[in-house]
Amino acid sequence: MSMSDGSAADPAVSVIVVAAGGGTRLGAGVPKAFAPLAGGTVLETALASLRRATIAAQLVLVVPPDLLEDARRLARRVYGDAHERLVGIVPGGAERADSVAAGLAAVAPSARVVLVHDAARALTPPELFDAVAARTAEAGCGVVPVLPVHDTVKRLGPDGEVADTLARAGLAIAQTPQGFPRDLLARAYRSIGPDATAYTDDAAIVSAAGGRVVSMPGSELAFKITLPQDLARAEGILGPAAAAAGELRTGVGVDAHAFAPGVPLMLAGVAWPDEPEGLAGHSDGDPVCHAIVDALLSAAGLGDIGSVFGTDDPALLEAPGSYFLQETTAHLARNGWSVRNVAVEIVANRPRIGPRRAEIEAALSALLDAPVTVAGTTTDGLGLTGEGRGVGAIATALVARP
Repeated sequence: MSMSDGSAADPAVSVIVVAAGGGTRLGAGVPKAFAPLAGGTVLETALASLRRATIAAQLVLVVPPDLLEDARRLARRVYGDAHERLVGIVPGGAERADSVAAGLAAVAPSARVVLVHDAARALTPPELFDAVAARTAEAGCGVVPVLPVHDTVKRLGPDGEVADTLARAGLAIAQTPQGFPRDLLARAYRSIGPDATAYTDDAAIVSAAGGRVVSMPGSELAFKITLPQDLARAEGILGPAAAAAGELRTGVGVDAHAFAPGVPLMLAGVAWPDEPEGLAGHSDGDPVCHAIVDALLSAAGLGDIGSVFGTDDPALLEAPGSYFLQETTAHLARNGWSVRNVAVEIVANRPRIGPRRAEIEAALSALLDAPVTVAGTTTDGLGLTGEGRGVGAIATALVARP
């Protein structure tokens, strides 16, 4: 069963993603998990990988208390509408162990296995989540993925003088996700109590409480983003692969409205006070905005303007085109889609588009939070637009999701 399909009403596995750290060493000016990475954030990258795992799991996301809404927005971008039933978001504590304890308290009652994962290990492959969950269920104890130590390791004295050389054969680098039977992890936290903050990972807490922990092979991609050079390394890995790993879709929308006397002209989201007529329609009759809406919905596979908004809803009487654009982008975001760019061809004898093209493009780009380009043309006297009886628009849109 896929973790991403949301079909597990009573998940046997819960994944606590710890994303509450400040990340001062990264120097990004924001908490580490919310730092920019590959066109998104560190946290989005981590969640996108986790969503591609095949385990049916609940996700508990632990974030700074003042960034709960930001975390919900990012989870929605990755999980779409499924985020409400798959993702729980809780405020973290002052120390990592406090945050894990907060996440553990929010784990689903049905969960028998709990994975604890650092969002800073954003490139961790989906297969590692699956492997750790399976190994934990099989072994019935704690499981930590590790990498062998290849470098010579020195133990230093207080003054920096080399005090000893450690044998590499008995050393390994611990990673996450770390897996535990739920009861084992909960007992360890109760047993260690406030002293849990002295430990740097959950395997150490379980071991200190007398629990058994075994190792398994980790992944070179599960490195931790701590310093600026780590972030640059992640960017270098994701840069060539990000476009291929994500999903891109295009859509087309077409609309036209006839001129109507006695109403102001709203076209492409801006007013045209010098024009003698507006456009007929239940809303403000803006064919440019309506064509863009259809292009976006078509690209995302979410229907069309009629199926989403209706054609005669009294609440939408004279609604401006800007309303439809903003609601549509929000609808896309709830389903994990973001707008990459839009291009519109306005078909009309009047008004003249050229003198106001830059203004229109700026207004539409601001409404969609994405680049919009606009062009104008005529139909040489043919049809509704060519005879000067109305205005048409053809829009194409590019949307993306992780």
